[in-house]
Amino acid sequence: MVILGINAYHGDASVAIVVDGELVAAVEEERFTRVKHTAGFPANAVRYCLQAAGISIQEVDHIAIPRNPRARLIKKLLYAIRLPRFALDRARALGRFGRIKDELAKALDVDPSKIRAQFHRVEHHLAHLASSFFVSPFERAAVLSLDGLGDFASGMWGIGEGNRIAVWGSVAFPHSVGMYYTAVTQFLGFWKYGDEYKVMGLSAYGEPEFLDEFRQMMKVSDGMGYEMDLRYFRHHTDGPTMTWEAGEPKLGQLFSDYFVHQFGDPHPPRAPVGKREENLAATLQTRLEEVVLHQINSLYRLVEKKTRQPTNALAYAGGVAFNCVANGKVFDATPFEHLYIQPAAGDAGLAIGAAFYVWNQVLGQPRKFIMEHAYWGPEFSDAEIRQALERYRLRYRQLDKKVLVKETARCIAEGKVVGWFQGRMEWGPRALGNRSIVVDPRRPEMKDILNKRVKHREPFRPFAPSVLEEYTSDYYEHSYPSPFMLLAYKVRPEKRKEIPAPTHVDGTGRLQTVSKQTNPLYWQLIEEFRKLTGVPVVLNTSFNENEPIVCTPDEAIECFLRTHMDVLAIGSFLVEREGQA
Repeated sequence: MVILGINAYHGDASVAIVVDGELVAAVEEERFTRVKHTAGFPANAVRYCLQAAGISIQEVDHIAIPRNPRARLIKKLLYAIRLPRFALDRARALGRFGRIKDELAKALDVDPSKIRAQFHRVEHHLAHLASSFFVSPFERAAVLSLDGLGDFASGMWGIGEGNRIAVWGSVAFPHSVGMYYTAVTQFLGFWKYGDEYKVMGLSAYGEPEFLDEFRQMMKVSDGMGYEMDLRYFRHHTDGPTMTWEAGEPKLGQLFSDYFVHQFGDPHPPRAPVGKREENLAATLQTRLEEVVLHQINSLYRLVEKKTRQPTNALAYAGGVAFNCVANGKVFDATPFEHLYIQPAAGDAGLAIGAAFYVWNQVLGQPRKFIMEHAYWGPEFSDAEIRQALERYRLRYRQLDKKVLVKETARCIAEGKVVGWFQGRMEWGPRALGNRSIVVDPRRPEMKDILNKRVKHREPFRPFAPSVLEEYTSDYYEHSYPSPFMLLAYKVRPEKRKEIPAPTHVDGTGRLQTVSKQTNPLYWQLIEEFRKLTGVPVVLNTSFNENEPIVCTPDEAIECFLRTHMDVLAIGSFLVEREGQA
């Protein structure tokens, strides 16, 4: 039984393939187009997933699309009457989704009649819930999705048990936690799709000066609901203007003239930030945490009330679930003891969610897969890597993997910037030890070195630590595993001087816990670094330069040469910049 999940005509277009209930491959289209958050139809991702599974499109039984035009149809119609532009946008969307079979056939150069798969429409937030719960280790869990907008909703919640998800409620457009965060992100001068994480980093530098007004701007009810004060926003009058056809998605302005009246002129893009911007970011983040933690606590009580059987597990998804600062507070601020967020929690994850929703809930199949790692993308043989190195006329040494790891760890300990390219590419926006740049966390200057030589990004943005799972509690105030870099924990005060480079200004780290079982090679690299230095932590940032994470050996080599890294450990090969022509 083969199921293809396709997230198309939305930001972070993506594809996943599930065979007999097991995930075989998953990838975002951006990794092939080299345009961040690529929208449109993910033709390259479709081709890769079919190739990884070793099958043709004729062998696919089901195709799952995380979009259901019938969801909240009456609300959509009423809104369309008030806003004709919205009606036109919805009509175009319906037209695009109606052509998916033809687009698929075109991408694969086959006759549409040869595609025998049954198509399924899965509501956006149901796909989010499924993307987390059905691949989690939980037999029973509360389920929550929070994002900007999908199928005319911004949030959904319920209970997952076995191979079923029961939905108990949702919040419809125009109220949205995600749009609230994006609107203020735009006001602060960050207009690119997906820039919210930058503001999360900036928030640590400020104080929540405007909290009373932000509590008015974003309100919560006694139960699970939340509501925006729409005076501060314009998406409800302009419509959620977005471009999803192809390339980089773009959002129209979300904050209103009233917002400007209250807080002053918007901050110009790329201009240095001041105290106002820092405090607005801190206030935005503080209020988001209040709203999210209120939702999670309310959901815990709702599960207890409706089922008379509380659960200590939460499966969480949607773009808001990328807010690792809020996520890291779940264990202190709520009764939940277990939390699962899959690595592509945002819209890319819809491809996996739709596929597993069909497998588990539509077809009634039992659950058999747990996503314990994020390595579901393309990989390359040593022969392919050698050919790439020779095309660029690079001098290299081919080493046994044990020797390669020891040599690379030595380079890191010496203060060199190392590109680390191994195995299958990561699923989701975080580099998790297969497409990473790795440096010594003990050296406080490493943050500036990386920004100057490689990343060229805002100085207030933090870098992340990778820590051997078994040493987590030695360095951080929580030890609950964070394999996908989606939780921020406080660094123990006595350890902050030991690992200053990946410790943020507020004393936290957005950590990745590294397991010997799920990534033995990366674990061994950090272990060798520990043997040399006594520190079981490295600084890990994505292998890229203001572009999607590198996918191929050629992209890795070009990034290595362009950004003046010192060392490239790629497959079994070690390239050191010294002595290169």
